[in-house]
Amino acid sequence: MTCYDRRDLGLLLLRLGTGGVLAAHGAQKLFGWFGGHGIEGTGQFMESVGYAPGKASATAAGLAEWGGGALLALGLATPAAGAAATGAMAGAAAVHMPNGFFNAEGGYEYAATLGLAATGLAVTGPGRLSLDHALGHVFDRGWMVPAALGVTAAATAVIVGTRNKRLAKAEEAEQGEQEALFEE
Repeated sequence: MTCYDRRDLGLLLLRLGTGGVLAAHGAQKLFGWFGGHGIEGTGQFMESVGYAPGKASATAAGLAEWGGGALLALGLATPAAGAAATGAMAGAAAVHMPNGFFNAEGGYEYAATLGLAATGLAVTGPGRLSLDHALGHVFDRGWMVPAALGVTAAATAVIVGTRNKRLAKAEEAEQGEQEALFEE
């Protein structure tokens, strides 16, 4: 008989809460569930905030949130699941960064909290009340944590960096147009 302790129960609750929220958020993007806009509407939004192409960006973000969240909730492939969710939340935080920290003002508080929880789960592991534990941690090896988080950090840096360059270029073009109008 296996005895579970409060750490296992705490990790289960954290996984279910964080994973459930992330999966629901991804389902809004992918399927239009829970009042979401689906791939088309989310793709248009992604384009408007500098992630292009919008539809591909919406699909990638939706899959990272939905898939990563579902896997976190199940406690399966926890390092990869946590890393995927972390990357998606880093991309979301970049959009909200100009608004400050607090969510009430449109800031990045919510995305940062979900991203940090997902990272913490990737690092800590899912606990014994998980599919990873039931499967002998085949998809939850120690080396997978830095590998998954490292790959995600590199990919996120490229994606967010490209977005920031795209926005800066658009802002420069808009300023040039305004200056040309002013000179006339």
